[in-house]
Amino acid sequence: MTNFAIKVKDLSFGWDKNSFVLQSCSLEVPEGEFWMLLGTNGSGKSTLLRLMTRLLTPQVGTIAMSSPVGFVFQNPDLQLVMPTVGADIAFGLVSEGLSPIEVRKRVQKALSAVNLLELERRPIYALSGGQKQRIAIAGAIARHCRVLLLDEPTALLDVNTQLELVIQVQQLVKSQGITALWVTHRLEELNYCDGAFLLENGKVIEKGDPRHLKVRLGLETSP
Repeated sequence: MTNFAIKVKDLSFGWDKNSFVLQSCSLEVPEGEFWMLLGTNGSGKSTLLRLMTRLLTPQVGTIAMSSPVGFVFQNPDLQLVMPTVGADIAFGLVSEGLSPIEVRKRVQKALSAVNLLELERRPIYALSGGQKQRIAIAGAIARHCRVLLLDEPTALLDVNTQLELVIQVQQLVKSQGITALWVTHRLEELNYCDGAFLLENGKVIEKGDPRHLKVRLGLETSP
């Protein structure tokens, strides 16, 4: 029997009674897998993630996720708030009441997981865009997040850094047992996920094997 770390059922949301962004939207992501959410601009991708992180409240439907949940913004500058790398990751652990030694262990372990341990004392302003995204992910790892939601994390990155980041998350899912849902409009990123959803007009219209979605979108031919 498949266990799902993310379950969204019959979700509907609109800014007013006559304009719905999401309509009876449902999806499930199995534990320990890396799935992507694909759709054109205006399809409801970012709105769905904000509902899943409780930044918005749906009019109808339910959301169930394994906790804790980490959220990586499209622009990492919106969530990195401390002056240095190590301090920023440690800041996310304040509410847990850990000892300084335990905090340091968590910070270093999380940085090692994203291959950035040598940057622990680096000022945030001195990081590249890709490094900032990996620090945001390290913050979620340090908090032992079981689910990671990523809202178009490669949108502001150059082509080479985009590829590095998606591969990094793919490896983290497998090595750390994390469940990840990655929002994207970059079709080439589908090569690295376990499954994908296609969102259109606020509904999931296709799901499953990424290769099947590529055929559906006319990017590949059937074997």
